[in-house]
Amino acid sequence: MSAIGSRRQTILRLLAVGGVGAVGGFALRDYAPWTNYDAEADRPRQPFPSDPATRPRMMGLIRSATLAANGHNAQPWRFALSPNSIAIHPDYSRRLPAVDPADRELWITLGCALENLLIAARAMGYAPEVTYPENRDLIHIHLAADTPQRDSLFDAIPSRQSTRSEYDGRLIARNQLDSLQNLSREPGVGVHPIVERSGLATLADYVHESTLRQYADEAFRQELIHWLRFNKKEAVASVDGLYAACTGNPTVPRWLGQWFVAGAKPPDLAEAGVKKLRSSAGAVVITSLAETRADWVRTGQVYERMALRMTFWNIKSAFLNQAVEVESVRGKLQSALGLGAARPLVLVRFGYSNSMLRSLRRPVEQVLMPT
Repeated sequence: MSAIGSRRQTILRLLAVGGVGAVGGFALRDYAPWTNYDAEADRPRQPFPSDPATRPRMMGLIRSATLAANGHNAQPWRFALSPNSIAIHPDYSRRLPAVDPADRELWITLGCALENLLIAARAMGYAPEVTYPENRDLIHIHLAADTPQRDSLFDAIPSRQSTRSEYDGRLIARNQLDSLQNLSREPGVGVHPIVERSGLATLADYVHESTLRQYADEAFRQELIHWLRFNKKEAVASVDGLYAACTGNPTVPRWLGQWFVAGAKPPDLAEAGVKKLRSSAGAVVITSLAETRADWVRTGQVYERMALRMTFWNIKSAFLNQAVEVESVRGKLQSALGLGAARPLVLVRFGYSNSMLRSLRRPVEQVLMPT
């Protein structure tokens, strides 16, 4: 039995021990009609009402930005509106110090949000001009009127998700793989697809090692538990974090979910990650020649661009970043893959699978900075 299957059986046995009354009471709360998860998930994926006024259109740009990929679904962004510009600020209250102590993935996340915003801006009739965070702790986007340029990437924004299930092993078409490798790049950012079994086996070794190290770290476990939402009521109340059902796991009371994650065995969790990689059609390592905040932002743009293109083709993808989050493993991975001076920043697996339940997003009003 897989580690995930074993976990499900353990949880179900524990729920049975808890008694019919306790389980029934939890189920009633979790599936209550007033806890409408699907409606909450759909809300940020609906366009703002059509209106020629500037502010509703710009609010629509921010809504598109908030649908970007981000670690733990922490949504570490804030947005400031001006008459002809939008600024994306980091929200350091939502940083992940255990898994991302240098805030590298936080700025990559902001790059993902930036890419969504730029694609939406062009579709809505703006010519955006970006000032990267070289000297300031923000990304500034100036918006000038232009002819709308809507494309398939814009249409894919509401559907993109990090699909964390196992995939079915089918390979993707060669022309699609070539197209991913030839996506428009940002300066210094490289894309390295890996589809050969030998290359994926090498990746699997490093995913296994890094997962063992992460789950042996109590700070990492506690940070993960903080961002896990073990049931629908928790997820809808917070509109952030990793909802158990989005990964195919059962929903349980928080006390039980915390108990399980705290006591899970690192080798089982490492094997589960490796199994997901083995089920995939391939993986992509995204690299950068330098590591400033601007480089991290550009890396996020390239990843989001790639994820949206795969979404348009109905190819699923998900971060498998353990091997680039543990610094000692990242160096070994860089050498093993022959990347030279290029530093691996993002590891993504891809393949075919059914869609999972969509994650929630905070409404635009919650991420707007006061003017």
